[in-house]
Amino acid sequence: MAGRMGRIALKPVNIALGVAAGAVAGALFKQVWKVASGDVDAPDAGDEERGWGEVLAAAALQGAIFAVVKAAVHRGSAVSTRRLTGHWPG
Repeated sequence: MAGRMGRIALKPVNIALGVAAGAVAGALFKQVWKVASGDVDAPDAGDEERGWGEVLAAAALQGAIFAVVKAAVHRGSAVSTRRLTGHWPG
């Protein structure tokens, strides 16, 4: 599955993995925020009841979690592709 056909064949898999990674990252962020702040809901940037520090801390935490989950899924997908095909995707 090397070359162009391999990339085409893996596209739907990568899209599905991206959607799943987003869902996992969102759920993980909610749990981490609940433990870290004691609040069930993370602040929204438009919530006037929340301060700058809380809003920016939540955004930074959410970004970090999404980036780590995305990198883990992408790397895992590449390693799995290499195991299945013998070629590193690229």
